[in-house]
Amino acid sequence: QVQLVESGGGLVQPGGSLRLSCTDSGRAFSLFTKAWFRQVPGKEREFVARISPNGNSARYLDSVRGRFTISRDNAEDTVLLQMNSLNSDDTGVYYCAAGTWSSDAKEYKYWGQGTQVTVSS
Repeated sequence: QVQLVESGGGLVQPGGSLRLSCTDSGRAFSLFTKAWFRQVPGKEREFVARISPNGNSARYLDSVRGRFTISRDNAEDTVLLQMNSLNSDDTGVYYCAAGTWSSDAKEYKYWGQGTQVTVSS
C-alpha cells in the first residue's frame, strides 16, 4: 500500500522559493517512479517533474527546468521538489504521485491529496 502526503505549499512572492515534501507511509516507496504534477482550475493536471526509483534519472517540464529540482531519499521514504525563481505561472495545487516512468498522469496509480502553491505579490 502506498499512502502519499504532501507538505510545504504556501504563498510566496515572485522570485521566491518553496520546497515541497512528499512522504510515503507505505512500504513500497523505493519501487516506484515518483512525480510531481500540478493543476489549476479549469485545466488538466500537468506533469512537472519525475524521478526514477533509484534516484539516478529525472525529467522536468520545459518551463521549470533549471528552476526546480526533484530528489528522493528512499531511506526516509521522502521525495522533495525544490522550487526556485517562482513566477505566477507556477501557481496551482501540486500533487505527489507514484507510478511508472511517464509524464502521463494515467500511468500513476497513487496520489497525494495535494498542496496549494500561490505565487503572488
